[in-house]
Amino acid sequence: MTITAKLTMRDRLQVWLPKLVLSPSLALTLVFVYGFILFTAYLSFTDSRILPSYGWVGWENYVKLFSLRHWEVAVTNMAVFAVLYMAICTAIGLMLAILLDQKIRGEGILRPIYLYPMALSFIVSGTAWKWMLDPGIGLENTMHALGWVNFQFDWIKNRDFAIYTVVLAAVWQTSGFVMAMFLAGLRGIDNDILKAAQIDGASNWNLYRRICIPLLRPAFLSAFVILAHLAIKTYDLVIALTGGGPGRATELPATFMYSYTFTRNQMGIGAASATIMLMTIAAIMIPYLYSELRERR
Repeated sequence: MTITAKLTMRDRLQVWLPKLVLSPSLALTLVFVYGFILFTAYLSFTDSRILPSYGWVGWENYVKLFSLRHWEVAVTNMAVFAVLYMAICTAIGLMLAILLDQKIRGEGILRPIYLYPMALSFIVSGTAWKWMLDPGIGLENTMHALGWVNFQFDWIKNRDFAIYTVVLAAVWQTSGFVMAMFLAGLRGIDNDILKAAQIDGASNWNLYRRICIPLLRPAFLSAFVILAHLAIKTYDLVIALTGGGPGRATELPATFMYSYTFTRNQMGIGAASATIMLMTIAAIMIPYLYSELRERR
């Protein structure tokens, strides 16, 4: 009876100990993440300005938000940025993954080089790219010093092209991470399938086009979700690189939210824009999580 009781206590301890260890982190997450998400959603229905207030105004902030030209510009910029960012990152990541999948010499050196940008913060990347693209001290100035006096690259100062400099910096930082996802997917394909296709006379081109790439569907889906999430919440890269300018040429929803909440003292409208961003991310994440759970079952 004593041995049985001891075993029972040990089993109970093994069950409850992880829960006790994780409970403080869970409580903090519930309060400071999900609690503040709900609080932000609540503020979007109030007349909050400099500080939170509790005067209920219903959907008024959302009506004002979608009537603002500033918000329209931010959403348009995000659409341009997101489409180019996701498409280029996916293409470059897939090409690099296929290159490294050939078991080339120096793969152990190339992989860290491609992945290194992801280890940097977006603030650091934005600042470095700002220096490189600034016509006065960066690439244009260097080319002039080398004798290419007609060379011009002032995208960062040009309203029509500034958003593409943000795309350029973001792609440089993230494409290596996408490469790692695709490379893991390629290395996970059953070698028997590939050997059978090679015996049947399939070339490398057809091997990747008809077998490998279709089998990378989960990696493509994961890349889409991660890149879409990063595109929607991009803030620090824009602030470090262009500050949202020139004018509003690189304004994105995240910078709009910060500006209206903390600079323009329109906390209700800022909270409404944050809630719209959250709903957009949820619209991407929830179907993805649902499909993952359904496949596991």
